[in-house]
Amino acid sequence: MTQLPNIVILGDYERALRRFSQWDKLDQEAKLTIYHEPLRDEALYQVVKDADAIAIVRDRSPFNEAMIARLPKLKFLMFTGERNGTLDAAALVSRNIPMGCTPGGPSKETTAELTWALILGASKNLIKQNRLISNGGWRDELSLLPMLSGERLGIMGLGAIGSRVARVAKAFGMEVVVWSPRMTPERAASENATSVSLNELLSTSKIITMHLVAGPGTKGIISADQLALMRSDAILVNTSRSALINMSDLLKALKAGRPGQAAVDVFDVEPLPNNDPLRNTPNLLVTPHLGFIAEPIFEIFSKGITETLEAWIDQRAIPHPFKP
Repeated sequence: MTQLPNIVILGDYERALRRFSQWDKLDQEAKLTIYHEPLRDEALYQVVKDADAIAIVRDRSPFNEAMIARLPKLKFLMFTGERNGTLDAAALVSRNIPMGCTPGGPSKETTAELTWALILGASKNLIKQNRLISNGGWRDELSLLPMLSGERLGIMGLGAIGSRVARVAKAFGMEVVVWSPRMTPERAASENATSVSLNELLSTSKIITMHLVAGPGTKGIISADQLALMRSDAILVNTSRSALINMSDLLKALKAGRPGQAAVDVFDVEPLPNNDPLRNTPNLLVTPHLGFIAEPIFEIFSKGITETLEAWIDQRAIPHPFKP
């Protein structure tokens, strides 16, 4: 009797994958195991050491070169979305292990929406106002709120998400300035924005929002020196990748009052540990990585996983091969 391939799916934290596609073929033709809680290091190794194929939901299960070297049985790996920042793809290429991915779905749209939810929530102090109401209070004499209209929005990265954020800013009557490592005046002008230096963006913007890809040139791009440039009433927003910001420096800067606030959806370790000070910093608005958490996206992820793994089992062409 032919042994069934051992397939491990990692990171279905939302328990959403089985809701959106048909799994009968995989259940019948593979030994299929789905893990929900994020796993790392030795705990991750123990569940994948005998896997023939691995499917990863987002960046929740880091596979570095050392981990991949410990998986001699691995024949195929896939992930959801179009990139994975915690996967050493070169280590897989060196072993001739093919990779697949899924379409990303409307994650750019949902991330732009969340960016503005954080900007508005922080600038209007909505958490504080809601708590005041919940505790039986009403507005106090210190509840005068700032306006965004007429203020400067600084966008770091003017790709698909940054461009959407810029268009909303214009609708609010904000001035938009942009910076990225390869920004040009012409690219900025195409979104009715102005290209400026990074130092000018940081020192003059009321709102600074980050939409860069975390790579060798951008990891840790915001640390103590950059934070010290920001206005005392500035709000720093990150819905991209936590690696863009030195988070320990951010905590110190918030305590020092420059910037005045931050709003963050992404973290170095997720879920955020219970005792992490980021959970209870007064001038920090945090959300549990909601940028891509939307039903249409997980429907695409689920169907992408089943279609890809079925093709791999049948030795057909992978629908969305990944080539780094």
